[in-house]
Amino acid sequence: MPCTTILVGKDASYDGSTIIARNEDSSNGEFTEKEFKVVQPEDQPRHYKSVISHVEIELPDKPMRYTSVPDALLKNGLWAEHGVNTLNVAMSATETLTSNERVLGADPLVELIPASADGQTPEVPGGIGEEDMLTIVLPYITSARDGVKRLGALLEEYGTYEMNGIAFSDVDEIWWLETIGGHHWIAKRVPDDSYVVMPNQLGIDEFDLEDAFGEQEEHMCSADLREFIEENHLDLAVENVSAFNPRLAFGSHSDSDHVYNTPRAWWIQRFFNPYDEDWDSVNALHSPVSDDIPWARQPERKITIEDMKYALSGHYQGTPYDPYGKNGTAATRGQFRAIGINRNCDLCAIQIRPYAPEASRSIQWTAFGSNPFNTFVPFFTNVDAVPAYLTGTTETVDTAHNFYWANRVIGALADARYNDNRAHIDRYVLKTGAAGVAAVKDADAKIAAFAATEGDAAVATTEDKRARTILEAANAAVCDLVQKETNDVLSKVLYTTSMSMTNAFSMSDN
Repeated sequence: MPCTTILVGKDASYDGSTIIARNEDSSNGEFTEKEFKVVQPEDQPRHYKSVISHVEIELPDKPMRYTSVPDALLKNGLWAEHGVNTLNVAMSATETLTSNERVLGADPLVELIPASADGQTPEVPGGIGEEDMLTIVLPYITSARDGVKRLGALLEEYGTYEMNGIAFSDVDEIWWLETIGGHHWIAKRVPDDSYVVMPNQLGIDEFDLEDAFGEQEEHMCSADLREFIEENHLDLAVENVSAFNPRLAFGSHSDSDHVYNTPRAWWIQRFFNPYDEDWDSVNALHSPVSDDIPWARQPERKITIEDMKYALSGHYQGTPYDPYGKNGTAATRGQFRAIGINRNCDLCAIQIRPYAPEASRSIQWTAFGSNPFNTFVPFFTNVDAVPAYLTGTTETVDTAHNFYWANRVIGALADARYNDNRAHIDRYVLKTGAAGVAAVKDADAKIAAFAATEGDAAVATTEDKRARTILEAANAAVCDLVQKETNDVLSKVLYTTSMSMTNAFSMSDN
């Protein structure tokens, strides 16, 4: 599934948090209704069966509570996408990746083989995929590193039917795992002082096999990866080049990458590092079609939550490629696949804060619909319930009571008259964003007061229900404000776009 991921190490973020963020985008020609949920241990399956691949997996006892952003209608399974468990470990799954013929021929994807029509040959289940991964991993892991190990073991046992990238984070580390063919995988720790951009391509561009098969300080991989590389002649390094480059070995190098993938990495790095290099001239070191844009990079300044929202809403602002812009030509505008597009389903940024107590450490910033026209809302994850505005998304469009549908309609209306509606959207984002920051600050103060009264032990874990009640109230308060402002901006863009309809006529009947 097409998506865009940004990972920010704790020394690269504005407040020392680890931040993992991703757009979930639906396939062309369809939309996917999403909702925000909390999954309680008693609701977690013990026997899991995938809707798409029919693979069946026995899951461990004693799962943890966790948040998720599943499909609301479950036509194709859960697709839980992003979440945080009770130990403040986060997971985002998945970023669809590309590969090449040599890899997929050497280790074919594990796809469902239906039973024969005559019933003589039984069905052969496929492997695990995006539909399944968060549900079968997140409730059971104690750290980001532990998440890599659990998912890696599942991939080696069951295989996968697609190429995927998966992010894991805790308060100290971020790890990025990429699947290779049907059963192989690599994972790399994101440097604390850097950010990573992933635009639907296999992205890791340097990998230390000695570390992966030794101390595993910053690299991990499937057990037989060395033999897999050697037996299938996958290492493309020339003589005297010691570093192994997975992007060259396992990734794609197609013309379509230069339309669909590399431009997104180029624009986001241009945003985070505007002065480090020449981005726009004919002599630029990296262009939208460069295959060597770095996987990880140190930003020129610390990265904020609003930076993440802006970057993951991007449509090449400030360049000739902006479909809403006036620069360039008709040929360049819309030339590249944008980051914020019509089929964004949801956007999630998970912030794990080292200075906050365990009880209120994790915040799941959430947006639905097309990102250039929506807003980020912060939700504390240590809760038992989610405001109704965020959950229970129905198949029937309901803009008054459902955040997903309100944002979907706002995007369609605002897009039709982008320049006329831009001020409405900008004010909406600024007002709700400021309210979200204020709500977090207020909740932090209430948690601190609770700890002062009840003792630090009351907020040292996520187990105290009284702390969860404080956070649920904070989530409800910010949600009420956002619902009011969302209904207001919907009215404004409806009016503005209606006044510019093609069948408008200046003569009035009155």
